[in-house]
Amino acid sequence: MANFSSKLHELQTLLHAQGDRVLTMVTLAIEAYFDHDEAKARMVVGLDDEIDTVDVAIERASIPLLAMGQTDEHAIRQVLTLVKVNNELERIADSGVNIAEQVIGHQRLSDPLPPTFRVMANSVLGMLRDSNRALATSNADLARQVLLFDDTVDRFRNELILQAQEQVAVGASSVRFAFRVAGATRNMERIADYSTNICEQTIYLLSGKIVRHRPEGWSDPETPDEG
Repeated sequence: MANFSSKLHELQTLLHAQGDRVLTMVTLAIEAYFDHDEAKARMVVGLDDEIDTVDVAIERASIPLLAMGQTDEHAIRQVLTLVKVNNELERIADSGVNIAEQVIGHQRLSDPLPPTFRVMANSVLGMLRDSNRALATSNADLARQVLLFDDTVDRFRNELILQAQEQVAVGASSVRFAFRVAGATRNMERIADYSTNICEQTIYLLSGKIVRHRPEGWSDPETPDEG
C-alpha cells in the first residue's frame, strides 16, 4: 500500500518535528523559570497554541490510516505508536506551560534555588531529548537508557520537596517559595514520566513487546500474551 506508506511517512515527519518543538518549548520554560524571564515565559505560552494545532492535525490524520485496512502488525503498531506519542508530547507541552506560568505575573523571590533543582532540570531535558531521538532513529537501546534514568529523577523530586519543607520549617525559605519549587518539581517529574512513556512506545513499536514499571524497577520487555 504505497498510499499508506507515504501518508504514514508524512505523519511521522510531523511527529518528529513536534517532538523538537516540544523540547524547545520545555527548554524555554525551564530557562524562564531559572531567570524569572517573563518574556521567555510568554513565548512558551505562545508556542503551546502551535503545539495544540499540530496535535489535533496529527490525531485527525491518523484515523484514515487505520481505516485503510492494513493487516501487517508492524504497520498497525506504527500508527498506534504515532497516536500515543502525539498525546504524550501534548501532555509534556502542558507541563511546560505550567512551569512558565509560575513566572508570568509573579514577583521574583530572593530565595536561592537548591543545586539539585538545576541537576533535575537538566536530567529531565536530557530524557526528553533522548526519548525523541530514540523514536526518530528506532533506537531501542537508547529508549531503555531513558527508562532506567526515571528512578533517578524520582529521587531528585523527593529530595527537593523534602529540602523545601525543611527550609520552611527553620525559617530559611518562605512558604510561597517552597510552593513554587514543589510545583515546578512535580511538573518536571511529569515530563520525565511522559518521556518514559514515549520510550515504552518505541520499544513496543520495534519489538511488539511491552515494558512494565514495577516497584523494583523497569522490567525486561515481555510479549503481551505473557501476562
